Amino acid sequence: MEATGTDEVEKIKSKFMSAWHNMKYSWVLKTKTYFSRNSPVFLLGKCYHFKTEESGELSTDGSNFDKISTEISGNVEEFRKDFISRIWLTYREEFPQIKGSALTTDCGWGCTLRTGQMLLAQGLMLHFLGRAWVWPEALDMESCDWESWTSSTVRKLTASLEASLTAERDPRVLARPPARRDWDGTERRNEVYHRKIISWFGDSPLAAFGLHQLIEYGKKSGKVAGDWYGPAVVAHILRKAVEEARDPELQGVTVYVAQDCTVYSSDVIDRQCSLVDSGKAGTKAVIILVPVRLGGERTNTDYLEFVKGILSLEYCVGIIGGKPKQSYYFAGFQDDSLIYMDPHYCQSFVDVSIKDFPLESFHCPSPKKMSFKKMDPSCTIGFYCRTVQDFEKASEEITKMLKSSSKEKYPLFTFVKGHSRDYDFASSPLHEENDLFSEDEKKRLKRFSTEEFVLL
Repeated sequence: MEATGTDEVEKIKSKFMSAWHNMKYSWVLKTKTYFSRNSPVFLLGKCYHFKTEESGELSTDGSNFDKISTEISGNVEEFRKDFISRIWLTYREEFPQIKGSALTTDCGWGCTLRTGQMLLAQGLMLHFLGRAWVWPEALDMESCDWESWTSSTVRKLTASLEASLTAERDPRVLARPPARRDWDGTERRNEVYHRKIISWFGDSPLAAFGLHQLIEYGKKSGKVAGDWYGPAVVAHILRKAVEEARDPELQGVTVYVAQDCTVYSSDVIDRQCSLVDSGKAGTKAVIILVPVRLGGERTNTDYLEFVKGILSLEYCVGIIGGKPKQSYYFAGFQDDSLIYMDPHYCQSFVDVSIKDFPLESFHCPSPKKMSFKKMDPSCTIGFYCRTVQDFEKASEEITKMLKSSSKEKYPLFTFVKGHSRDYDFASSPLHEENDLFSEDEKKRLKRFSTEEFVLL
C-alpha cells in the first residue's frame, strides 16, 4: 500500500529534524574531555588514579600518553577500557515506524528513554557479566577523530535526505567487519551475553527494552511518541518493561521503584522472593530505582557529596539525570564534575537480529564531564542487588551515607522496614490482565510527569 501524502510529509519532516539535531549536538563530539592528574576518578564504583608529580590536565583520548609514566598511562587505559565497555544508547534514525505515529527517529525527544535504557543495561551487565567485565575490543575502536565523524555524519544525512526526496532506498554506512579473536570459553560466553544485552535494547517492536516497547508502556501513563519523558516516569516504564519481558534469561531480574522517596524493604524482598518462571522457587536480583529531586528550581549543592558517594558504590548502576530538558546518563565523577554519556547523537539504525551485528555504535569512545551545579534537580538513582543479603547490606550502607551527607533534618530518601501497605499506601499488583498500570500508579505517574516532588 502506498504511503499517504501526510505520511510522506512526516517522513521528510523527520529527516530534516534528524539533520537539525545532528548539527545541533554533534559539536559536542569534537571537544576533548580533560581530567586532572591529581584527583581520583570514579566510574560506577571503581576508582582510578592518574596522579603524577607534575600538575596539569590529562586527555583520555590518548593524545598525550607520551607525557606521562607507563604506570599512569596504564591506569588511564584501564579507565578508558572500563568506560568504553559501558553500553551507550543514543538517538537513532530510520528504525521501523513507531506504532501510532509516522516517526522513525527519536531525535529531539527520546533522550530520557535512552538514558533510562543505559541505566537498565548497566544493571543487566552487572547481573550477567559482573562489574569486572570489560569488552576485549574496547581499545580497538577507531580513535576519536570527531571532526571526521561529524563530517561523515553530515554527508550521510545529506545523502539520506536526497534519497528520501527521490524515493530511493536510504543508503547505509557499511560497518567494519568484526575482528577475529581467539577467545576462551569464558570470553565466548561473555560475548554472547554482551550481544544479547544490546539486542534487548534494539530499535524494533520485538526488542524487550527497545524504544518501541517503552513507548507502548508509556502510553498507559498518557505519554505518546514524540513527548518528552521525565526520569521518574521512565523509572516506572522500565519497571513495567522488565515485568513484562518474556525472555527466560530475564526471569531472574526484577525492578522496584521507590514510592515518594521511600524504599519499603519488605516490598523489595517480596519481589526478590517471588516465583521465578513456571512456578519455580528462587531469588531474583533486583534493580532499585529511586526518583528524587535534588533541590527546587536548581540543584542544591549540599547534595553533591551524597551523589558522589552513590557513584562510588559498585552496585550503583548510574543516574538518569542531565541538564534542563536534556538528559544524560551519569556514571561517575572527578572533583565536582560529573562524568556522563550523552544520548544526543543521531546514529543509523542497527538491526540487532542479524548475526555479528556491528557493536561499535553501542560503545562511547570518550567520556564527557559537567559541573554538578549545572545538573537538573530531577533525577532517578539506580542500584543493583543480586541477593536479599546484598539488598540488606546495601540499604544499611546507603542509609549511613544518607545520614552523614544530610545537613537537613530529613534525608534525600529513606529505607524503612515493612510494606508500603503498612503505611496506608496502596500496594501495586505484580500482574494485571487488562491494564499495565493500576489506578494508583496512573495517579502517581501523572504527578511524576509534571516533575513535582514533595520537598522535605
